[in-house]
Amino acid sequence: MIVVITGATGFIGTRLSERLRAQGHEVRALSLRRPPNPDALAGANAVVHLAGEPVAQRWTAEVRRRIRESRVEGTRSLVAAMRQRPPQVLVSASAIGYYGSSGDQEQTEASPGAADFLGQVCAEWEREASAAEALGVRVVKLRLGLVLGPGGALQKMLLPFRLGLGGPIAGGRHWMSWIHIDDLASLILFMLKESTVRGAFNATSPHPVTNAEFTQALASALHRPAWMPIPGFALRLAYGPMAVATILASQRVLPEATLRTGFTFDYPDVFAALRQILHS
Repeated sequence: MIVVITGATGFIGTRLSERLRAQGHEVRALSLRRPPNPDALAGANAVVHLAGEPVAQRWTAEVRRRIRESRVEGTRSLVAAMRQRPPQVLVSASAIGYYGSSGDQEQTEASPGAADFLGQVCAEWEREASAAEALGVRVVKLRLGLVLGPGGALQKMLLPFRLGLGGPIAGGRHWMSWIHIDDLASLILFMLKESTVRGAFNATSPHPVTNAEFTQALASALHRPAWMPIPGFALRLAYGPMAVATILASQRVLPEATLRTGFTFDYPDVFAALRQILHS
């Protein structure tokens, strides 16, 4: 199978590329810095779309523009390039930011989208990906939670915890929906191969945890104490609306539709996931 990947050199794309090549597939990286040449998709069986401006930064007006355009306009240009040579399947990243922050309420793939900035961006992003269906392409949209692996967001958390300065954020009661990077790579591979699967799916462990539970799991994996709480106002001052929409958001997301496909998570438990990541 020939698989074209946008964002192939990123945290997720690198791991996915390794897994695909290990299985004997050909991987082609595709940049969306400018509208892609349709010839780049020649012979491709599948496209995995992971590219997008990082969300974890202070949201100036310019950053908001880049976040939206990299996802919405980038996906639109990718689908446009498919018109001449449509692949069999497009697996496009989305995010659980689609649901917004909802306290203790559980969210599934059937839950409505939020009206805030990230919710609107995710909805537009998914609509652009769905446009490939008119070309006869099977479209899968994966709403990613916090991806845990050797790198990414977890890497930024490690230093304070290793120094014994980690702790729950803003009381630790908000929910975190997460996925091990190897489970995410396995899920993408599964979606590429299952020819009857299409639509939106949550790429999150079936066992979301509160921030306090995540803090306990990370401290346990590092064999360090975690007694220093981080006040929410400090994050609001440092990061503004981004902190409210991501770091402090309570997202209890369940992968109901994902589990109905028959996919099995290798790392559903956050304690085991973090131990594997930090000690493998």
